[in-house]
Amino acid sequence: MAQPWSPQSWRSKPIRQVPAYPDPAALEAVEAKLRTHPPLVFAGEARNLIDGLAEVAQGKAFLLQGGDCAESFAEFTANNIRDTFCVFLSMATVLTFAANLPVVKIGRIAGQFAKPRSDDFETIDGKTLPSYRGDNINGSEFTIESRTPDPERMMRAYYQAAATANLVRAFATGGYADLSRARHWNLAHHHPDLSRRYDEVVDKIDDGVGFLRTFSLADAVKQRTSRVDFYFSHEALLLPYEEALTRQDSITGDYYATSGHMIWIGDRTRQLDGAHVEFCRGVKNPIGLKCGPSLSEDELLKLVAVLNPDNKPGRLTLITRFGSDKVAGGLPKMIRAIQREGANVVWSCDPMHGNTIKLQSGHKTRPVSRVFEEVKAFFDIHRAEGTHAGGMHLEMTGQDVTECLGGAQEIKEIDLFDRYHTACDPRLNASQALELAFLMADTVRAAHSKGDRFAASA
Repeated sequence: MAQPWSPQSWRSKPIRQVPAYPDPAALEAVEAKLRTHPPLVFAGEARNLIDGLAEVAQGKAFLLQGGDCAESFAEFTANNIRDTFCVFLSMATVLTFAANLPVVKIGRIAGQFAKPRSDDFETIDGKTLPSYRGDNINGSEFTIESRTPDPERMMRAYYQAAATANLVRAFATGGYADLSRARHWNLAHHHPDLSRRYDEVVDKIDDGVGFLRTFSLADAVKQRTSRVDFYFSHEALLLPYEEALTRQDSITGDYYATSGHMIWIGDRTRQLDGAHVEFCRGVKNPIGLKCGPSLSEDELLKLVAVLNPDNKPGRLTLITRFGSDKVAGGLPKMIRAIQREGANVVWSCDPMHGNTIKLQSGHKTRPVSRVFEEVKAFFDIHRAEGTHAGGMHLEMTGQDVTECLGGAQEIKEIDLFDRYHTACDPRLNASQALELAFLMADTVRAAHSKGDRFAASA
């Protein structure tokens, strides 16, 4: 039988990736303050997202999840938030048009600050300091003052998340996301070929809306296309912050992590007896689980049973992250194990983390060609297995950065010195993200034309 759960029960479990705060009293004071602050999201919104993800699990929708590797205090501007939102809308438009399916949109935004690290310490020029773990924990500057974990950073992250969520909600419901404005979502710094392809999609949509207008259906279409549902997500890594923002829903009596609509467990913190799994099993939000080559099928099935004991569609998203050279060997076995168990899950592809390389210059980067290869393999494998390739989980930005190699812009190694701004890992820029959306759309369209099992499930 499952052990009793409470928002604090994770504290009795082994924990990894925890910052070493030098002043426990200061940490407790910040936690107490956060407990008195309003929730960032509401339980009803999280339930709505579960319903949307249940449609994805059943092959009736796609999932598009993406945003910054790690949000930073320095890049917090309205323009950056707007441009990332525009990339989301343009990608979703391309995917919806190609697949004739709705797209569930979830941002790695309004809370994606903390990052797991391979090592607790970093050494530069003989000097050793704590590793940078994200702006809500410590600073990236290589000084003892900056690298010492400071609980007050959680408060700044909370207020930035609240402001970000407020602006995105205004964009999503205040007219900016109206389909009639789709041409305005095409950012000026997109590659010309991608802009042209996107405008062609918008032209066809305009033609369809014009056709409906002749039958006096324009008002009905307007009601469905004047706003979008947009959700917020992040890795539930910093558990003192997550616990402090956990609330009991007054309607159902269930507990929800109100730091975001969806939270996920990372590749480094998915231990079955660990603190992060313990916390996530008890909250009723939709949960993501990163699944890489080191995860066995047996352990996966045990985690699925713990995290979704009622086998509820939309509750659990499996975010696979193999790398383009390992996905063919690992993903089919996972799919077959889940199918044998009869588990209801959303299958999502993270083609970023398994394709990271480090250059002699010291830059971490990701070749876009490998990212595209893993996405294509993900769709091909699900088609062969007769399952629904649910969507993508991307580290991306609306900015015109040069962090990932290749793509239509043909970004080269020397270009990384130009606009490499990430706080942690390299992100697809706006053009690379839109290019990936077209690749995914072409894959779906080809499946429809063949009339295979994937098309049938869609």
